[in-house]
Amino acid sequence: MTWLITGGAGYIGAHVARSMTAAGERVVVLDDLSTGFAERLPEEIPLVEASLLDREAVDKVLAGHGVTGVVHLAAKKQVGESVERPLTYYRENLHGLTVLLDAVVAARVPRFLFSSSAAVYGVPDVELITERTPAAPINPYGETKLAGEWLVRATGRAHGISTGCLRYFNVAGTALPELSDIGVFNIIPMFFDRISRGEAPRIFGDDYPTPDGTCVRDYIHVADLAEAHLAAARHLAGRPGGHDLTVNIGRGEGVSVRELAALVAEVTGDRTEPVVEARRAGDAARAVASVELITRELGWTATRDVRAMVESAWAGWRLRRPDAQDG
Repeated sequence: MTWLITGGAGYIGAHVARSMTAAGERVVVLDDLSTGFAERLPEEIPLVEASLLDREAVDKVLAGHGVTGVVHLAAKKQVGESVERPLTYYRENLHGLTVLLDAVVAARVPRFLFSSSAAVYGVPDVELITERTPAAPINPYGETKLAGEWLVRATGRAHGISTGCLRYFNVAGTALPELSDIGVFNIIPMFFDRISRGEAPRIFGDDYPTPDGTCVRDYIHVADLAEAHLAAARHLAGRPGGHDLTVNIGRGEGVSVRELAALVAEVTGDRTEPVVEARRAGDAARAVASVELITRELGWTATRDVRAMVESAWAGWRLRRPDAQDG
Protein backbone atom coordinates (compact mmCIF):
# COMPACT_ATOMS: atom_id res chain seq x y z
CA MET A 1 0.00 0.00 0.00
CA THR A 2 1.29 3.46 -0.92
CA TRP A 3 -0.16 6.73 0.37
CA LEU A 4 0.08 9.98 -1.57
CA ILE A 5 0.32 12.97 0.78
CA THR A 6 -0.53 16.25 -0.90
CA GLY A 7 1.06 19.24 0.80
CA GLY A 8 3.46 16.84 2.48
CA ALA A 9 6.33 19.34 2.61
CA GLY A 10 4.31 21.76 4.75
CA TYR A 11 4.30 22.13 8.52
CA ILE A 12 1.56 19.58 9.19
CA GLY A 13 2.21 17.54 6.06
CA ALA A 14 5.85 16.83 6.90
CA HIS A 15 4.85 15.58 10.34
CA VAL A 16 2.23 13.30 8.79
CA ALA A 17 4.65 11.99 6.16
CA ARG A 18 7.32 11.23 8.75
CA SER A 19 4.86 9.64 11.17
CA MET A 20 3.40 7.34 8.54
CA THR A 21 6.83 6.39 7.19
CA ALA A 22 8.13 5.64 10.71
CA ALA A 23 5.15 3.32 11.20
CA GLY A 24 6.07 1.34 8.08
CA GLU A 25 3.70 2.91 5.54
CA ARG A 26 4.97 3.70 2.04
CA VAL A 27 4.58 7.39 1.27
CA VAL A 28 5.04 9.73 -1.70
CA VAL A 29 4.59 13.50 -1.39
CA LEU A 30 3.17 15.93 -3.95
CA ASP A 31 3.74 19.59 -3.09
CA ASP A 32 4.10 22.76 -5.17
CA LEU A 33 6.49 24.15 -2.50
CA SER A 34 4.65 27.46 -2.44
CA THR A 35 4.65 27.25 1.37
CA GLY A 36 6.37 23.91 1.92
CA PHE A 37 10.08 23.10 2.09
CA ALA A 38 11.74 20.05 0.54
CA GLU A 39 14.26 19.86 3.37
CA ARG A 40 11.49 18.97 5.82
CA LEU A 41 11.35 15.51 4.23
CA PRO A 42 13.95 12.79 4.66
CA GLU A 43 15.60 11.49 1.49
CA GLU A 44 13.70 8.21 1.56
CA ILE A 45 10.36 9.95 0.97
CA PRO A 46 9.90 10.71 -2.76
CA LEU A 47 8.87 14.31 -3.43
CA VAL A 48 7.08 15.36 -6.62
CA GLU A 49 7.03 19.12 -7.10
CA ALA A 50 3.76 19.94 -8.85
CA SER A 51 0.45 21.74 -8.45
CA LEU A 52 -2.79 19.90 -7.81
CA LEU A 53 -4.21 21.92 -10.70
CA ASP A 54 -1.82 20.03 -13.02
CA ARG A 55 -3.94 16.97 -13.81
CA GLU A 56 -1.21 15.34 -15.89
CA ALA A 57 1.23 15.51 -12.99
CA VAL A 58 -1.35 14.12 -10.56
CA ASP A 59 -2.18 11.23 -12.90
CA LYS A 60 1.52 10.48 -13.30
CA VAL A 61 2.24 10.30 -9.56
CA LEU A 62 -0.81 8.11 -8.88
CA ALA A 63 0.16 5.63 -11.57
CA GLY A 64 3.93 5.83 -11.22
CA HIS A 65 3.92 5.12 -7.48
CA GLY A 66 1.02 2.65 -7.41
CA VAL A 67 -0.93 4.87 -5.01
CA THR A 68 -3.68 3.08 -3.08
CA GLY A 69 -4.66 5.89 -0.72
CA VAL A 70 -4.53 9.69 -0.58
CA VAL A 71 -4.05 12.00 2.41
CA HIS A 72 -5.04 15.43 1.11
CA LEU A 73 -3.55 18.32 3.09
CA ALA A 74 -2.61 20.81 0.36
CA ALA A 75 -4.71 23.97 0.76
CA LYS A 76 -4.71 27.68 1.41
CA LYS A 77 -5.49 28.12 5.11
CA GLN A 78 -5.28 31.73 6.35
CA VAL A 79 -8.68 32.96 7.50
CA GLY A 80 -8.00 36.69 7.02
CA GLU A 81 -6.49 36.15 3.60
CA SER A 82 -9.52 34.08 2.58
CA VAL A 83 -11.77 37.07 3.29
CA GLU A 84 -9.58 39.30 1.12
CA ARG A 85 -9.03 36.72 -1.65
CA PRO A 86 -12.07 34.41 -1.79
CA LEU A 87 -11.57 33.54 -5.47
CA THR A 88 -8.06 32.29 -4.74
CA TYR A 89 -9.30 30.14 -1.87
CA TYR A 90 -12.15 28.61 -3.83
CA ARG A 91 -9.85 27.94 -6.79
CA GLU A 92 -7.01 26.41 -4.79
CA ASN A 93 -9.04 24.57 -2.18
CA LEU A 94 -12.07 23.41 -4.15
CA HIS A 95 -10.98 23.31 -7.77
CA GLY A 96 -7.72 21.67 -6.70
CA LEU A 97 -9.71 19.07 -4.74
CA THR A 98 -11.95 18.44 -7.76
CA VAL A 99 -8.95 17.80 -10.01
CA LEU A 100 -7.47 15.44 -7.43
CA LEU A 101 -10.71 13.51 -6.91
CA ASP A 102 -11.20 13.18 -10.67
CA ALA A 103 -7.74 11.63 -10.90
CA VAL A 104 -8.40 9.39 -7.89
CA VAL A 105 -11.60 8.06 -9.45
CA ALA A 106 -9.89 7.45 -12.80
CA ALA A 107 -7.01 5.61 -11.10
CA ARG A 108 -9.41 3.59 -8.93
CA VAL A 109 -7.73 4.66 -5.70
CA PRO A 110 -9.95 3.19 -2.95
CA ARG A 111 -9.14 5.45 0.03
CA PHE A 112 -9.19 9.22 0.53
CA LEU A 113 -8.45 11.13 3.75
CA PHE A 114 -9.30 14.85 3.77
CA SER A 115 -7.75 17.54 5.95
CA SER A 116 -10.68 19.60 7.20
CA SER A 117 -10.93 22.13 10.02
CA ALA A 118 -12.91 23.21 13.06
CA ALA A 119 -13.56 26.35 10.96
CA VAL A 120 -16.50 24.46 9.45
CA TYR A 121 -18.40 25.00 12.72
CA GLY A 122 -18.17 28.79 12.73
CA VAL A 123 -18.87 30.18 16.22
CA PRO A 124 -21.20 27.69 17.94
CA ASP A 125 -22.34 28.57 21.44
CA VAL A 126 -21.75 25.16 23.02
CA GLU A 127 -19.54 23.77 25.78
CA LEU A 128 -18.10 21.00 23.58
CA ILE A 129 -18.27 20.86 19.80
CA THR A 130 -19.34 17.43 18.59
CA GLU A 131 -19.41 16.16 15.03
CA ARG A 132 -23.19 16.73 15.14
CA THR A 133 -22.85 20.42 16.00
CA PRO A 134 -24.31 22.30 13.02
CA ALA A 135 -21.67 23.48 10.53
CA ALA A 136 -21.98 27.22 9.88
CA PRO A 137 -18.64 28.63 8.67
CA ILE A 138 -18.21 32.39 8.80
CA ASN A 139 -15.36 32.91 6.30
CA PRO A 140 -14.37 31.63 2.86
CA TYR A 141 -11.68 29.35 4.30
CA GLY A 142 -14.23 27.51 6.45
CA GLU A 143 -16.67 27.44 3.55
CA THR A 144 -14.14 25.73 1.29
CA LYS A 145 -13.42 23.12 3.96
CA LEU A 146 -17.11 22.35 4.46
CA ALA A 147 -17.78 22.21 0.72
CA GLY A 148 -14.68 20.02 0.40
CA GLU A 149 -16.15 17.59 2.91
CA TRP A 150 -19.39 17.46 0.92
CA LEU A 151 -17.49 16.76 -2.29
CA VAL A 152 -15.28 14.08 -0.70
CA ARG A 153 -18.24 12.22 0.82
CA ALA A 154 -20.34 12.44 -2.34
CA THR A 155 -17.47 11.13 -4.46
CA GLY A 156 -16.87 8.33 -2.01
CA ARG A 157 -20.52 7.25 -2.10
CA ALA A 158 -20.72 7.45 -5.88
CA HIS A 159 -17.51 5.52 -6.57
CA GLY A 160 -17.10 3.19 -3.62
CA ILE A 161 -14.16 5.09 -2.11
CA SER A 162 -13.66 4.91 1.66
CA THR A 163 -13.30 8.48 2.90
CA GLY A 164 -12.39 10.34 6.06
CA CYS A 165 -12.69 14.01 7.02
CA LEU A 166 -10.52 15.18 9.92
CA ARG A 167 -11.62 18.39 11.60
CA TYR A 168 -8.52 19.86 13.26
CA PHE A 169 -8.75 22.27 16.16
CA ASN A 170 -5.77 24.56 17.01
CA VAL A 171 -2.53 22.90 15.89
CA ALA A 172 0.71 23.81 17.67
CA GLY A 173 4.17 22.56 18.59
CA THR A 174 6.62 20.47 16.62
CA ALA A 175 8.14 16.98 16.78
CA LEU A 176 11.55 18.35 15.72
CA PRO A 177 12.78 21.96 15.79
CA GLU A 178 13.50 21.89 12.04
CA LEU A 179 9.85 21.00 11.31
CA SER A 180 8.40 23.97 13.19
CA ASP A 181 5.72 26.29 11.87
CA ILE A 182 7.52 29.26 10.32
CA GLY A 183 4.43 31.40 9.75
CA VAL A 184 3.31 34.12 12.16
CA PHE A 185 -0.40 33.47 11.80
CA ASN A 186 -1.26 31.29 14.81
CA ILE A 187 -1.28 32.53 18.39
CA ILE A 188 1.87 30.86 19.76
CA PRO A 189 4.20 32.08 16.98
CA MET A 190 2.46 35.45 17.19
CA PHE A 191 3.43 35.63 20.86
CA PHE A 192 7.01 34.58 20.03
CA ASP A 193 7.26 37.17 17.27
CA ARG A 194 6.24 40.01 19.59
CA ILE A 195 8.57 38.84 22.35
CA SER A 196 11.51 38.50 19.95
CA ARG A 197 10.98 42.10 18.81
CA GLY A 198 10.83 43.39 22.37
CA GLU A 199 7.10 44.06 22.18
CA ALA A 200 4.31 42.99 24.48
CA PRO A 201 2.21 39.98 23.40
CA ARG A 202 -1.28 40.94 22.26
CA ILE A 203 -4.58 39.57 23.55
CA PHE A 204 -7.60 40.34 21.40
CA GLY A 205 -10.46 40.97 23.80
CA ASP A 206 -10.78 40.23 27.52
CA ASP A 207 -14.52 40.71 27.91
CA TYR A 208 -15.76 37.33 26.66
CA PRO A 209 -18.12 35.21 28.82
CA THR A 210 -15.26 32.93 29.94
CA PRO A 211 -13.59 32.50 33.35
CA ASP A 212 -10.87 35.11 32.68
CA GLY A 213 -12.59 37.03 29.88
CA THR A 214 -10.33 35.77 27.08
CA CYS A 215 -11.13 33.26 24.35
CA VAL A 216 -10.84 29.56 25.18
CA ARG A 217 -9.41 27.16 22.60
CA ASP A 218 -8.53 23.48 22.21
CA TYR A 219 -4.85 23.03 21.26
CA ILE A 220 -3.53 19.85 19.65
CA HIS A 221 0.16 18.97 19.31
CA VAL A 222 1.10 18.49 15.66
CA ALA A 223 2.79 15.18 16.53
CA ASP A 224 -0.48 13.92 18.03
CA LEU A 225 -2.27 15.17 14.93
CA ALA A 226 0.13 13.21 12.71
CA GLU A 227 -0.53 10.06 14.71
CA ALA A 228 -4.26 10.63 14.31
CA HIS A 229 -3.77 10.68 10.53
CA LEU A 230 -1.97 7.35 10.72
CA ALA A 231 -4.80 5.88 12.80
CA ALA A 232 -7.41 7.23 10.36
CA ALA A 233 -5.51 5.95 7.31
CA ARG A 234 -5.31 2.47 8.78
CA HIS A 235 -8.97 2.65 9.74
CA LEU A 236 -9.91 3.34 6.13
CA ALA A 237 -7.56 0.60 4.88
CA GLY A 238 -9.51 -1.93 6.91
CA ARG A 239 -12.93 -0.76 5.69
CA PRO A 240 -13.21 -0.91 1.89
CA GLY A 241 -16.18 -0.08 -0.26
CA GLY A 242 -17.34 3.43 0.56
CA HIS A 243 -16.93 3.67 4.35
CA ASP A 244 -17.18 7.27 5.65
CA LEU A 245 -15.54 8.77 8.75
CA THR A 246 -15.79 12.34 10.05
CA VAL A 247 -14.10 13.18 13.36
CA ASN A 248 -12.79 16.06 15.42
CA ILE A 249 -9.10 16.11 16.33
CA GLY A 250 -8.36 17.91 19.58
CA ARG A 251 -7.62 17.25 23.23
CA GLY A 252 -11.10 17.98 24.54
CA GLU A 253 -9.67 20.54 26.97
CA GLY A 254 -9.88 24.30 26.81
CA VAL A 255 -7.05 26.76 27.47
CA SER A 256 -7.67 30.50 27.60
CA VAL A 257 -5.54 32.99 25.72
CA ARG A 258 -4.44 34.53 29.01
CA GLU A 259 -3.45 31.10 30.37
CA LEU A 260 -1.51 30.43 27.19
CA ALA A 261 0.25 33.80 27.44
CA ALA A 262 1.30 32.96 31.00
CA LEU A 263 2.70 29.61 29.86
CA VAL A 264 4.60 31.28 27.00
CA ALA A 265 6.09 33.75 29.51
CA GLU A 266 7.18 30.86 31.75
CA VAL A 267 8.77 28.89 28.89
CA THR A 268 10.52 31.85 27.23
CA GLY A 269 11.44 33.66 30.43
CA ASP A 270 9.96 36.89 29.05
CA ARG A 271 7.52 38.27 31.63
CA THR A 272 6.33 41.27 29.62
CA GLU A 273 2.67 41.82 30.49
CA PRO A 274 0.39 41.27 27.47
CA VAL A 275 -1.55 44.23 26.11
CA VAL A 276 -5.28 43.87 25.54
CA GLU A 277 -6.66 45.09 22.23
CA ALA A 278 -10.12 45.06 20.68
CA ARG A 279 -11.84 41.80 19.83
CA ARG A 280 -11.27 40.40 16.37
CA ALA A 281 -14.37 39.91 14.26
CA GLY A 282 -15.63 36.33 14.24
CA ASP A 283 -13.71 35.03 17.26
CA ALA A 284 -15.83 32.60 19.26
CA ALA A 285 -15.70 32.87 23.04
CA ARG A 286 -15.07 29.11 23.33
CA ALA A 287 -14.17 26.40 20.81
CA VAL A 288 -13.33 23.06 22.41
CA ALA A 289 -13.70 19.67 20.73
CA SER A 290 -15.57 16.65 21.90
CA VAL A 291 -13.13 13.80 21.23
CA GLU A 292 -15.43 10.96 22.20
CA LEU A 293 -16.04 9.82 18.61
CA ILE A 294 -12.41 9.66 17.48
CA THR A 295 -11.47 7.78 20.65
CA ARG A 296 -14.24 5.26 20.08
CA GLU A 297 -13.74 4.84 16.33
CA LEU A 298 -9.94 4.96 16.06
CA GLY A 299 -8.75 4.19 19.59
CA TRP A 300 -6.72 7.40 19.37
CA THR A 301 -6.18 9.93 22.15
CA ALA A 302 -3.84 12.92 22.30
CA THR A 303 -0.95 12.37 24.71
CA ARG A 304 0.98 15.68 24.64
CA ASP A 305 -0.06 18.68 26.73
CA VAL A 306 0.01 22.39 25.99
CA ARG A 307 3.34 22.88 27.77
CA ALA A 308 4.92 20.36 25.36
CA MET A 309 3.48 22.35 22.48
CA VAL A 310 4.88 25.66 23.70
CA GLU A 311 8.30 24.25 24.66
CA SER A 312 8.77 22.48 21.32
CA ALA A 313 7.51 25.48 19.35
CA TRP A 314 9.95 27.75 21.22
CA ALA A 315 12.84 25.40 20.41
CA GLY A 316 11.85 25.56 16.74
CA TRP A 317 11.52 29.34 16.84
CA ARG A 318 15.00 29.74 18.32
CA LEU A 319 16.46 27.41 15.68
CA ARG A 320 15.19 29.51 12.78
CA ARG A 321 15.55 32.81 14.62
CA PRO A 322 19.06 32.86 16.15
CA ASP A 323 18.39 36.34 17.54
CA ALA A 324 15.63 34.95 19.80
CA GLN A 325 16.95 34.55 23.32
CA ASP A 326 15.47 33.32 26.57
CA GLY A 327 14.37 36.30 28.64
